Amino acid sequence: MQLQYYGESNMGLVRKNNEDAWGMIPELNLFICCDGMGGHAAGEIASSMTVEEVKRVMQDNQDMILAFIENGERSGHSKHDLAKLMEQAVQSACIKVYQEAQLDDAKRGMGTTCDVLLLTPETGFIAHVGDSRVYLERQGKIHQLTEDHSLMNELLRRGKYTQEEFEKTPFFEHRNALTRAVGVYESIEVELFDFSVLPGDAFLMCSDGMSHYLNPFNMNQALQHENPEDIVKEFIEVSRAGGGHDNITGILVKIPIASDSAESAIARAAEINLSLEVLHHIPLFQHLDYRELVRIHNMTAVRSYTQDELIVKEGEEGREFFVILRGKIRLEKEGTEIAMLQDRDHFGEMALVDKSPRSASAYAAVPTRVLVIQRRDFYNIVRYEHAIAVKLLWSFVQELTKRLRLTTKELSTALDAEEVSDLVEEVPHDDED
Repeated sequence: MQLQYYGESNMGLVRKNNEDAWGMIPELNLFICCDGMGGHAAGEIASSMTVEEVKRVMQDNQDMILAFIENGERSGHSKHDLAKLMEQAVQSACIKVYQEAQLDDAKRGMGTTCDVLLLTPETGFIAHVGDSRVYLERQGKIHQLTEDHSLMNELLRRGKYTQEEFEKTPFFEHRNALTRAVGVYESIEVELFDFSVLPGDAFLMCSDGMSHYLNPFNMNQALQHENPEDIVKEFIEVSRAGGGHDNITGILVKIPIASDSAESAIARAAEINLSLEVLHHIPLFQHLDYRELVRIHNMTAVRSYTQDELIVKEGEEGREFFVILRGKIRLEKEGTEIAMLQDRDHFGEMALVDKSPRSASAYAAVPTRVLVIQRRDFYNIVRYEHAIAVKLLWSFVQELTKRLRLTTKELSTALDAEEVSDLVEEVPHDDED
């Protein structure tokens, strides 16, 4: 897996020292960006210590990483294993920075943001703490893959305020205050994220001294360059021209499209994009942003069925939710066809929240490919991803409300019809005799 990459840090126009730090281990496809904080150059110490400690832990486990890069989960290591290794690396850095701070009063409270990006041929991994950011540019569209761990985002995520309400609170003045940083305490909650990668993807890692000045227009303009160095240097110039109020650091990583694998890369990209598009148009997932939708996509599996193959059986306990990517599915109740589902249709969503038996059987009417979500994976998302859980549960409430209203309307129509029938029966008939 040959990557193109470039990183650079600039002091900016206001700061007297550079508290940002960045690093990489090219042979492991590993990249790190940190933005330190603390007086008397303590932030500079925290960020550089974190970069070096993360590199050390990852290098100590390079056999696992290289095996996964070469063979994926066939290596005997899972995506979960790599994500936990990245978490371990950041936690180890947190302990070292914290312990260093305890030895010197001038360093107490020092800390740093930290983003770690690890790329393998099919999967990317991010470990994220703080408000440095990772962006993805894919097929001309830019997506922010990380969410700032700021006071404002934390309160909005917990549902304490709406955006409009928060702007009127005393907290608004401190909206960018960090709620997580490496080294301030002896341990830290690391946000972990894995996602599918595609040839042609480009990733920008940057400190807030750069992200503060970025917008869709200047990002798209800079990303037109082929050379990662030219892209990073343009982003730095944009940041300096905007005021350069903080240190400025950026790392640009591109996954080139190899000429001998272009056809397979295009096919894989088409399937992933189709899956994300189909998921986005399902009512259950309609409120999710791109990053959240990717998390849902990560827990799906793709299955193929031959014509007339049984998919689910009437009366069995439901455990899975199905989304049709390509094909047709025939629904039968007691042997009678009741519906024919096609591309982008879905069924079985109630199996994600209850254990009721299937109300109908489903068969592939033609060769069919579907996305499948297991109930246990859905529960894990709801349990650990609070922001996503709120949106999913709200969508469920909306869908159940819609179904209840439809059922009420159908019952009302049926009752009206029955009353009319009763009235007809009560009307006296003329007796011809």
